[in-house]
Amino acid sequence: MDLVSNRHTSDFKLQTSARGLSPARAVLPNGATLLTKHTTTTPAVAINVAMGAGSAADPPGNAGMTWLLSRVIDRGTALRTAADIADELDSRGITLIIAVTRHLFSLVCTCLADDFEPVLALVGDILTAPSLPEEELATRKGEVLTAIRQDEDSPAVRASEALMALLYPSGHPYGRRTKGSTAVVESLVRDQLLQLHASRFAPTELTAVIVGDVERSRAADAAARVFGGWTRPAPPPLVVPPSAPPAAKQRVVIPMMSKAQADIACGFVAVARKDPDYYACWLMNHVFGQYSIGGRLGDSIRERQGMAYYASSSLDANVAPGPLTIRAGVNPANVDRALASIDEEMARLVRDGITQKELDDSRRFLIGSIPRALETNAAIANFLQTEEFFGLGLDYDERLPDLLGAVTLDQANAAARRIIRPELSTVVIAGPYQG
Repeated sequence: MDLVSNRHTSDFKLQTSARGLSPARAVLPNGATLLTKHTTTTPAVAINVAMGAGSAADPPGNAGMTWLLSRVIDRGTALRTAADIADELDSRGITLIIAVTRHLFSLVCTCLADDFEPVLALVGDILTAPSLPEEELATRKGEVLTAIRQDEDSPAVRASEALMALLYPSGHPYGRRTKGSTAVVESLVRDQLLQLHASRFAPTELTAVIVGDVERSRAADAAARVFGGWTRPAPPPLVVPPSAPPAAKQRVVIPMMSKAQADIACGFVAVARKDPDYYACWLMNHVFGQYSIGGRLGDSIRERQGMAYYASSSLDANVAPGPLTIRAGVNPANVDRALASIDEEMARLVRDGITQKELDDSRRFLIGSIPRALETNAAIANFLQTEEFFGLGLDYDERLPDLLGAVTLDQANAAARRIIRPELSTVVIAGPYQG
């Protein structure tokens, strides 16, 4: 075998699709953004309405406030009680999903095309005019406190949260716990949540994505009726500062001696979503910890050595540089061996790089997965929401194969050397291990 040829010669051929999503985009006079895509695969419509008010907007010292708001926002409005809202959803067989990420507060559901207008009106009412009744807040606060205590009893969650706090210290929005702490949540009151809503929720921060069996004109008319009359001043821009990478290797152990499994979280501050190196970093990470069953990490630590229940890596590029995180769940007796293997795989990646075959296999997989990832209305709506949030352009689905196809082996390996620095890694071990 010609090892040099195998390492550097590409057999990748880019296959382009005939047509893209081609969504329509409009901005209402009050600043709200609307994206629509007409599909006829099923007589259903996906509604994805997002507000640029995620956990990064939590006031200083009140991490978890946005999460608590998300748990109670659907429990009453100026026009509807919690029972009214539940009846409207249940009678149509709809599950309303309310999610909070670092930067977005989202309401997502799928309904029959015949129900589109009343369902959009309901979603709009929940998002723009919540009443947050005291009794409902007390109930939902109890549920959030229970969820926080469950997280505090999970080695996987404890390791992940501690890693983020180390990578993003000093109150950085990415280092704060999304759900907050029991002390903070217990102290929050209705007026604080209403003030958060009044200060961060505004038409200029809203993007409504509608995908399904509804004509664009009908979708636009409905969105204008629901959101067009909403007025509120635009909030000040939310500035997320970059986080300086740690200057030295960090290692923290969280003893949880009653648990059966130890969870390892290791990571680095990586890149922002709009960094020119993003696609090289994405492909590099896919080779390292995603391809097949966990990439190189999964193949070495889980498959060949049998040390881990799972082993993988993830890249969470965001508005500010997000983390590249390595995760593994292991038998406590294997923690030290697993850590040594992770160090070895990181060192090999930086020293030797990935091969041309690995790069081609990963991009072939990622490009081939694009159509499969856009098979449902809900998946298309989520894709378009991401496209709009990061300003990627309405033709992003068409350009994405070319962006991945253009990454060279040198660029992917330079991305590894830029991000993966074993001597400056941050490591957290949570579980029955004292190290």
